[in-house]
Amino acid sequence: MSVTAAQGFTAAGIAAGIKAPFISGSGGNPDLALVVNNGPRLAAAGVFTSNRVKAAPVVWSEQVLKGGTVSAVVLNSGGANACTGPLGFQDTHATAEKAAEALGHNAGEVAVASTGLIGLRLPMDKLLPGIDRAAAELTEHGGEKAAIAIKTTDSVHKTAVVTREGWTVGGMAKGAGMLAPGLATMLVVLTTDADVPAAGLDTALRAATRTTFDRVDSDGCMSTNDTVLLLASGASGVVPDTAAFAEAVREVCDDLARQLIGDAEGASKDIRIEVVGAASEDDAVEVGRSIARNNLLKCAIHGEDPNWGRVLSAIGTTSAVFEPDQLNVAINDIWVCKNGSVGEDRELVDMRYREVRITADLAAGTESAVIWANDLTADYVHENSAYSS
Repeated sequence: MSVTAAQGFTAAGIAAGIKAPFISGSGGNPDLALVVNNGPRLAAAGVFTSNRVKAAPVVWSEQVLKGGTVSAVVLNSGGANACTGPLGFQDTHATAEKAAEALGHNAGEVAVASTGLIGLRLPMDKLLPGIDRAAAELTEHGGEKAAIAIKTTDSVHKTAVVTREGWTVGGMAKGAGMLAPGLATMLVVLTTDADVPAAGLDTALRAATRTTFDRVDSDGCMSTNDTVLLLASGASGVVPDTAAFAEAVREVCDDLARQLIGDAEGASKDIRIEVVGAASEDDAVEVGRSIARNNLLKCAIHGEDPNWGRVLSAIGTTSAVFEPDQLNVAINDIWVCKNGSVGEDRELVDMRYREVRITADLAAGTESAVIWANDLTADYVHENSAYSS
């Protein structure tokens, strides 16, 4: 049930005609979602792309979240509304105003999120009437339809739910390409019926995204539109233990992040890169990201070639603390590199299955980090070469 698994939330997902093809009166591709917090609490927190080029909905929603209150979220696929100038920002403002009018809310408490092609204005003549239709279709069972409506190149919609004694955290996500920190190219809405104030939501969300969405690195490309929102209705009446709540949020984010990598455009392998023995967590993350973004290695993984030399070369480009003659690398638990040189027989590495595990031991400390990536395929190149044509 996604974002409507928690009490106090309704949602809808419709085909407004933002995405082509669309024939009036015959339905079409779902492309507009609405999520509403019916309270009694309207607390919210959010994290957004760290790209300096930000889409209009990101700029708007960042301002909304400063108040710590969100009563509704409008999300569309079929257009990013990024790099559209002042008129694009006016379109986002009009979207929030329309939702507020339809719901009887304050526009300053309506977040907006968009995803799709950069550099094109949204068809407001379709989007605004669509908000009225979505508002009329809101239901406590509408979470799945909302998750479907925010897909772009996603092959499947992505939802996750964690239930604890008396309260729930649920969420939906979209994302299949342009996946790299900070965040990933994605829209995520998380909801909970736990009674948690905005400050508590912010703490839990930032801790969760730091080790989940921020460590998904599919293609090294950072989006202009990344948005992750966490809304609390307080409808359960339960004030959860702080640590328990943070862990539940992390579990939902981790589940959704894994689904993002599993649906990465054209991918045939999911690559789990674990860096151990690092002098600091920052070193571990830097090394993991360098390995994840090495296109030669990604090609080797696609070809089921345990080419560990490409792992070492990626490590060597970083500023992490290590000695080259102390590096160790395992691929699917076979230590193919020991002390910076030849280790176990690479022919022992079985790479037939979807998940490939790379372990890089820097032998420089006790810190570690996990980064998720995927292989580089001809399908990825094809899909992204034809994305806007």
